[in-house]
Amino acid sequence: MLVSDFNFDLPEDLIAQSPPAIRGTSRMLSVDRATGTLKDDTFANLPSYLREGDLLILNDSRVIPARLFATRARSPQTQASSPDPTGRIEVLLTQQLPSEEQENIWSALVRPSRKIQPGEHLHFADPVTNEIALTAEVLTTGEFGERILRFVPNSEPFHAILDRIGHMPLPPYIHRDDAAEDRQRYQTVYANQPGSAAAPTAGLHFTPEVLQALKTKGVQIEYVTLHVGLGTFQPVRATHLADIRLHAEHYTLPAATATAINEALADRRRIIAAGTTTTRTLEHCALVADRKPLEPHSSETSIFISPGHTFRIVQGLLTNFHLPQSTLLMLVSALAAQAPSAEQGRELILSAYHHAVQQRYRFFSYGDCMLLV
Repeated sequence: MLVSDFNFDLPEDLIAQSPPAIRGTSRMLSVDRATGTLKDDTFANLPSYLREGDLLILNDSRVIPARLFATRARSPQTQASSPDPTGRIEVLLTQQLPSEEQENIWSALVRPSRKIQPGEHLHFADPVTNEIALTAEVLTTGEFGERILRFVPNSEPFHAILDRIGHMPLPPYIHRDDAAEDRQRYQTVYANQPGSAAAPTAGLHFTPEVLQALKTKGVQIEYVTLHVGLGTFQPVRATHLADIRLHAEHYTLPAATATAINEALADRRRIIAAGTTTTRTLEHCALVADRKPLEPHSSETSIFISPGHTFRIVQGLLTNFHLPQSTLLMLVSALAAQAPSAEQGRELILSAYHHAVQQRYRFFSYGDCMLLV
């Protein structure tokens, strides 16, 4: 299949620039996989679509204020030199990398990147005091603005500094600066594990009240963690689906979730994923287990799910509306097929997206959602 097979026309004014005034009041398009029936509804009615005994799995990764602004040091040989005031460098931290010495080493997207080379140092100032709060050395360069940065040790905890000087990493299709409300609204109510450079956006709709209503109905809720990284921000540059490669992202499958999945599969109960990040985590874990019971563990996944994929765990999906020609749209199309029929799933999802455009649903991170069961 071609990437262009997953294109659709999207009016720019349907791209949500802000969250709904009240969390949980989004619209929801229900898609019946068996019949292809579409139903316009609201997210608040999600509990009516799930059954007693269903297992709902959420991604509890927490978004960090990963968007920073830096200036170049006057000399790469002098870390403590005063910043060069000519030109601001935008840095988006995308993933913390493992380090034997417990150093803060991160992959990042840097813009403009052409002049930022290994050996240079970047200074990050406190916006209130204008004093240098962080310094990072550029270790290596990569394609499309990617850099590996090593942050100089600081007496203050690293994440405490990020909370003070960082900005929420709103996606590039949101054409505004982050605001104070984004600290709360670009974060799920159950976010617990810091590490994501973007929100697992299907979870943004949930409220404590909806979660409680689901539990009251008898829906079991468990969590995985997948830290959303560089892959979210890189466009698809391949022509054929077979040539697509995703960046690896760190995930954790907790013991309680592994047990819950094993029991649900044994009892033939439905397993519903909230979000494509949750779906990718679960399907990767199924491949790791290789038809054996799941075991709790942490690792990395670069799994790419496209039409033709045989789902071993996920049987339903709550998800937002995604970019044309995106890997996330391909994943949703894969699940839409009742059998591994690439064309069937793609046609159903593109039909649902056409309906969503006609009915003026809001798209992308702060937009409305779709339930596929």
